[in-house]
Amino acid sequence: MGGQESTGWFNSVVAYDAEDTRRRIFAAATAEFAEYGLAGARVDRIATAARANKQAIYLYYGGKEKLFAAILRAKLEEVRACVLIDPDAVAESVGQLFDWYQQHPELIRLLLWEALEGQDEPDESDRERRDAFREKARYLVDGGVARRRPEAERVRAAQDMMFTIMGLIAWNFAVPRMCRMILDEESEQAALARRRDTVVEAARALAADAGLRSRAAD
Repeated sequence: MGGQESTGWFNSVVAYDAEDTRRRIFAAATAEFAEYGLAGARVDRIATAARANKQAIYLYYGGKEKLFAAILRAKLEEVRACVLIDPDAVAESVGQLFDWYQQHPELIRLLLWEALEGQDEPDESDRERRDAFREKARYLVDGGVARRRPEAERVRAAQDMMFTIMGLIAWNFAVPRMCRMILDEESEQAALARRRDTVVEAARALAADAGLRSRAAD
């Protein structure tokens, strides 16, 4: 009996340590990829920052390319789960999405690196993301986007609306210095505060043009 208890305790400790190692690798790799991209990232730097050995990275993630893909997939899933564009409150949802990107600037950097270094051939991650965006577009269509148009046009209107909103938000964090200079603000915080207000109002106008409602400004 005592031997079984000891084995169970040992297995639980090993499982916890493995999960903790995964988390450390994930956090270290996120920072490394955001800073250097896929080509410039180094597995030995990730291992050092994660307090893990390189073998663990290959064991848990299968290599640098798969680790990058896993991080990008997880980050996109995180934002998808955290913020959904509510057809009844588009502007407010966009404000929340803006705040999320401001709190997680690594996602924009990862997406930019992916665009610079990514492969042309679609992979499983591309299919997963496409399916997720289709769900989002369907949610907006069901919420009333372009309700007087034919179905196919409504879907396209929802897709265009989503991508326009993504561009309105993302560009602020892709080129923060340019944002600060054009707005002639002394600090990045002041520039982003202005941009948030502008993006929210732009989203409100987009929602009205698409036939959606939006609550009063917060």
